[in-house]
Amino acid sequence: MLSIKIFCFNEFSENTLVIHDERDCIIIDPGCYEQAEVNELITYISENNLIPIYVVNTHCHVDHVLGVEKIKNYFQVPFLIGRYELPTLKSVKLYAPLYGYPGYVEPVADRLVDEGEIIQLGMQNWEVLEVPGHSPGHIALLNREEKVCISGDVLFNQSIGRTDLPGGDFSVLIDSIKSKIFTLPGETKVIPGHGSETTVSRERKYNPFFSENAV
Repeated sequence: MLSIKIFCFNEFSENTLVIHDERDCIIIDPGCYEQAEVNELITYISENNLIPIYVVNTHCHVDHVLGVEKIKNYFQVPFLIGRYELPTLKSVKLYAPLYGYPGYVEPVADRLVDEGEIIQLGMQNWEVLEVPGHSPGHIALLNREEKVCISGDVLFNQSIGRTDLPGGDFSVLIDSIKSKIFTLPGETKVIPGHGSETTVSRERKYNPFFSENAV
């Protein structure tokens, strides 16, 4: 049975997810930086007798990778990112101190995943979708049976990810959303990297970047 726990971490109010089926779990975008945040995540996993099998990042901007090294080492699990996201990960150590994160430690990506690859979690299959635009190697994770899409910073509730960071591209982002996410069934739940969840049909209808009046 699919369960999803969402934590809101760091000053960017980033969504860290723990998805699990029975006891196995995947930790997505661990943005926990302060020790209290790290403890909160570990405590949830421990108290629910969960067994982490992967840390997976939708993308590697600073707010999404702050806790990767600590969580990866604590649970001794591999770290997965998109095939083309490695340069984004490598750049974080250069600017993290400027954002007030001098204690950031760069994690090693253990596996690079590709479009269409399946990450198995118990009886669940999470399909990798390549959705660049916010960052070059950004991925989303799709559970077709449960109709859940973890969109990272590509699509938000009535908004989209910013494209003014290195590697961002507005037209590419719009195409990613239209071709990869908006083609999903309307009732598909979208869980973003910041803010509240939404659905594909709601965003098709109300997202200002895709309405008839979109600039």
